[in-house]
Parts: sequence; C-alpha cells; structure tokens
Amino acid sequence: MKLKKTALIGATLVSLLTSGYAMAQEQFIGLPSYRVGAYASGGSGIYGGWIDYMTLINERDGGVNGVKLTWEECETEYNNARGVECYERLKGKGPTGNSVFQPLSTGITMSVLEKVPQDKIPMVTIGYGRTDAADGRVFPWVFPMISTYWTQASAIINYIGSREGGMENLKGKKIVQLYLDVAYGKEPHSIFDKLAEKYGFEIVKIPVANPGNEQQAQWLQIRQQKPDYVILWGWGVMNPTALRTAAKTGFSRDRIIGVWWSGAEEDTVPAGDAAKGYTAAGFNPAGTDFGVIKDIQKVVYGANKGNMEDKSRVGSVYYNRGVVHGIITVEAIRTAQEKFGKGQPLTGEQMRWGFENLDIDAARLKALGADGFMPDLKITCADHEGSGKLKFQQWDGAKWNVVTDWIEGDREMVRGLIEESAEAYAKEKGLTVRDCTKES
Repeated sequence: MKLKKTALIGATLVSLLTSGYAMAQEQFIGLPSYRVGAYASGGSGIYGGWIDYMTLINERDGGVNGVKLTWEECETEYNNARGVECYERLKGKGPTGNSVFQPLSTGITMSVLEKVPQDKIPMVTIGYGRTDAADGRVFPWVFPMISTYWTQASAIINYIGSREGGMENLKGKKIVQLYLDVAYGKEPHSIFDKLAEKYGFEIVKIPVANPGNEQQAQWLQIRQQKPDYVILWGWGVMNPTALRTAAKTGFSRDRIIGVWWSGAEEDTVPAGDAAKGYTAAGFNPAGTDFGVIKDIQKVVYGANKGNMEDKSRVGSVYYNRGVVHGIITVEAIRTAQEKFGKGQPLTGEQMRWGFENLDIDAARLKALGADGFMPDLKITCADHEGSGKLKFQQWDGAKWNVVTDWIEGDREMVRGLIEESAEAYAKEKGLTVRDCTKES
C-alpha cells in the first residue's frame, strides 16, 4: 500500500513538473486591440495580420526555437482610459509577464509612457507614438520603430518636393495639414513648422474634431486658402469623409497626400470614385505576392486557423502592417534568445534587449519572405527608430499601386530635433541620459 502511495505521489510530481515545463515554453504577448468603435477597421486588420503571423510561426515552425507564442486580446476601443486598464490587466499574464506592449494608439502610448520603465515592459510603437522616444538614451523602454511621425512628415515634404521638380521649388507654396484633433494629429506640428521655415513654404494647420465625420467647414476653409497640397493626417472615418468632401468642393485628390494611417483600403473603398488618384505614405505595400503572405494563406488559412473572418482582407494595407508587427516581435524574440538562451520564455527586460539589438537586413527579409514587404531595420541603444524609410502608393479606383521607391525624410534634421526634445524631457523628469558608448 505504501509503495502504491509513493508511486502515485511520484507520478503526480512528474505530471506537475511536465505540465510546468510545458507551460514554461510559452512566450506571452498581450494585445491591447480595438475591434469595435470608430477605428475598428484599422484595429481588426492590424491585429488580425499580427495574430495570423504568430499562428504561422507556431504551426509551421513549432514556435520560436521550440517556444510557442501565446496571446490574449484586451479591447481598448482606442480609448486612453481603457488602454491603461488593458495595460494593467495584461502585464502579469504568462510565465514571465507580458513581454511587449503595442497599443496602436498615440494617446494610450502617452498614458503608459512612465509606467513601462517601472514595470520593465518594452513598449513598441511602430509608426506612431511620441517621436522623441526614438532617442533610446532617454527612452530605453520605448521603440517607435521604422519611422516616427516627424520623419514621416519630412518624407512627405520630400515627396511633394520631388513632384515639384526639386525642394527649392517648394518656396512660395502653400500646404495644408488637415488633422484629427487628438495627440496623434498634433504630433508633427513642430516639424512642419521647421520644414516650412527651411524650404520657404506656408503650412496651414486645420483641425477636425474626433471622429471626423463632419468636415464641411474645414473644406470650405481649404477652398478659401487655395493650397497647392493637402496632407491628410486622419484616421478611421475621417479619411473617406475627407476624400468625398474634397470631391464635392472640387479639390483634386491627386493633390492630397495621406499619412500612413490614411492610406488603407478602408479609407478609399468607402469613398468610391472620390478616392481615385489619391496618394498616401506607407511602410508596407498592399498585396499577396509576398512569400510571407503566401505562407500564411497556405499554412494558416489552409488549416482554417486564420483570424480574419473576411479572407479578402488578407493582403490589405492594414493586414500586411499587422504582419510587419508580427515579424518585428518574433525577430526580437529570436535576437534575445541568442543572448539569453533558446527554448525558454523571456522576461520583459530580456525582450527589451532583443528589441534594442534588432537587425533585420535585406538578407533576413528575403529569408522571411518579406523582401520589399517592409524596409530594413536596425535598432541601436541610441536609435530606436532604425529606418525612416517609406513608400508612396496611389489608389487607382480598385487597388493601391506603389509609385515610389523607399523615400527617407531629413534624418539629420529630425534626429537633431529628437535629441533636443528628449534631453529637455530628461531634464524635466530628472532622468539620467544613458551613455550608449558603454552599452553592449
């Protein structure tokens, strides 16, 4: 009887150890998504693509070096207060806690900016958020990767300059920034002012109240101003509303240049013919003719494990952007595993190191089936942006067509402003500026 009892205890211990071991081989990623509300089309597309990429890694590769990816969504409705609630709810999940927070909202980013260093959770804000956080000396836990709003604003001006035959031809031009009147829309104001001063054009900033479905007064003002170009810095319903209203007032859509949150199918299709000829920036093109998307279609959707109910959205701008988020997150996990050990989940601190030492070059992009799908990316201690490149796509009435190669902004000018702003923030908050020459 005693032997049976001992055997039973031993078997129970083995079972518990085995289950604990299995649990330990999971990397948890909290997803503060928004699939309802005014901005649901963007959130559902991006998080759908991101989840499909993680599913691909689990199904095709068995995880990252044997570590399966797990995740949980928390609905924010693109609301700052709910975003903070989701941050708190997700941070303790998984065997090592949440390994990265990516809110897809500049407002939520600002709301948790001072929380992430305390909780040691890296925050990745790909193409949005606080621009001066690109200075990793001051913001070691925040990563506004690929291109900040200031870099993007500068690249848009460079693109307009190329259309005018040279930057010197911007002198005397008038450019309107039609922007959503929230933190996101106001973020590029200072850089537009600097660029206007440098190149001699006039910048007129016209706000649109959130969510942006009423713009008659704004487009009447634009008609009176008679600008050469309008930069559409919108989001959600504001974008198709702007294109339709522009058509009604007779402003050429060929003269409207959108930020990348204004350059998806969800922005153009609802506008109908009014969107034809409209151009927008982006750090990822639309389309399914990429190895990584073909793998998702075959492995994930072939097994009926896809996250998108509407499969036609696979390959759309927002969906592909979600896949970019997935690639960057997974490659950061790989990078961190090389230093801290394969086959085990990583802590937030270890993941932070992985993001800060991320190097996705052209060869790696090709190996991932992402050649031309996103720009190369190299993050360092000081530079948490790592690229600054974007392409411009034009809507032909049915699909997006890439019309430029990768275009950069004025990186030298923008970096100077980033460091100036970051150092002022550090002084205000009493923070020590890291010496990146001593960081490994």
